[in-house]
Amino acid sequence: MSEEQENNPKLSRRDMLKTAALAGAGLGLTGLGWGKEDAAAGPEEITGARSGSGSMIGEKFQGYESVRVGIIGVGGRGSSLLRDLLAVDHVQVNAVCDIVPEKVQRAQKAVVEAGQKEPRGYSRGDHDFENLCKRDDLDIVYIATPWDWHVPMALSGMKNGKHVAMEVPAATTLKDCWALVDTSEQTRRHCIMLENCCYGYNEMTVLNMVRGGVFGELTHGEAAYIHNLRSLLIADEGEGLWRRFPHTKRNGNLYPTHGLGPVARYMDVNRGDRFDYMVSISSLERGLTLYRDAHVPSDSPKRKEKYICGDINTSVIRTVKGRTIMLQHDIINPRTYDRLNMIAGTKGTFRDYPPRLYVDGQKEDDWTTLDAYKAQYEDPLWTKEGEIAKKLGGHGGMDFIMNYRLIQCMRDGLVPDMDVYDAAAWSAPGPLSEMSVAKSGSSMKFPDFTRGKAMQPRT
Repeated sequence: MSEEQENNPKLSRRDMLKTAALAGAGLGLTGLGWGKEDAAAGPEEITGARSGSGSMIGEKFQGYESVRVGIIGVGGRGSSLLRDLLAVDHVQVNAVCDIVPEKVQRAQKAVVEAGQKEPRGYSRGDHDFENLCKRDDLDIVYIATPWDWHVPMALSGMKNGKHVAMEVPAATTLKDCWALVDTSEQTRRHCIMLENCCYGYNEMTVLNMVRGGVFGELTHGEAAYIHNLRSLLIADEGEGLWRRFPHTKRNGNLYPTHGLGPVARYMDVNRGDRFDYMVSISSLERGLTLYRDAHVPSDSPKRKEKYICGDINTSVIRTVKGRTIMLQHDIINPRTYDRLNMIAGTKGTFRDYPPRLYVDGQKEDDWTTLDAYKAQYEDPLWTKEGEIAKKLGGHGGMDFIMNYRLIQCMRDGLVPDMDVYDAAAWSAPGPLSEMSVAKSGSSMKFPDFTRGKAMQPRT
């Protein structure tokens, strides 16, 4: 934004739409990248040959009687997170930030209606979040903004002494993945990616089954983000203001973590195994262009956009222990929602959408349901908090369970379920897939963001 816009708290919706249009035309005003840094990445970006400041693995929260929260980005996703947080005991929302003043006011009203004092609002331009991060009455900063703002906001939060919880993906370049890791280690503050899919009922039940040995030794998993988002991408509001633009700059898996996170947890990635290398290929691009041409007026600036991201990206990851993961991304084609969520081992296989499993030795020569395993393997968080989670409804209740668990870890002084190394490793397939696609599917090595500690089991 210009200096005049940045200092104008009454920035109009029309002004923001104009700014978004300029960004989409390749004239973005923030100077933030979409993965170009990795094209010339040196060996240290891949091997992790850096000096650290002490690992954050196993680092506990200090314990808080009440968790004081600031939220950056209170649009659709941020408002949903705010609703969940206000339903968790011992959470105090002290600050909210968004470049749209009306959204800040709406969030402030929601906090007051929940019985808390009105939080301080920040809406004076793109960088007012820095003032929120400087407050001395926040323990954690939640970030629910467009992808290219995640890293600068997270760095600001950690450097100002706050823990950070950020939406997915955490970063879109390897350089930024390392920046998150380095800063978390230097500041001794946690940087947690809000991967809600790890807290779904099926995902948590299956994780307990994996740990209980139901599937034997794991050998293969499948993960995806398959979600028809064409209408959202070309919308003149919400994510349509920014989420389409990476399709003009990048060709790979733009959104890897929803499917990958749960499978990585099944396989104890960074807790006894590690992503080793991956290969990736993309289909041709046709779907978004055709959909745009069929639904956007001929005189719209969107008609000048050229999309380069293939409609479907398919990657294969191999871990150090020899396990494989098939990872897909497709938000363009007319298909039903699917994250695959499949895990296979020497004693059985689970496959989701719909949930079903086959276990060695069962009487039925066909898939069976999870029903027989729920009593033993249902996660205690769902047993205890499942009703309120379903009532709030965020993605079937997983959003509330995720937020409840994070606050529980902070209050009880526990190690978080996922840490900055998971945020970096699960986000890395984005830029690595771009590199592989650009090199005709060549193999790309994963950095070891843990600096050699990934193969050590955790208690």
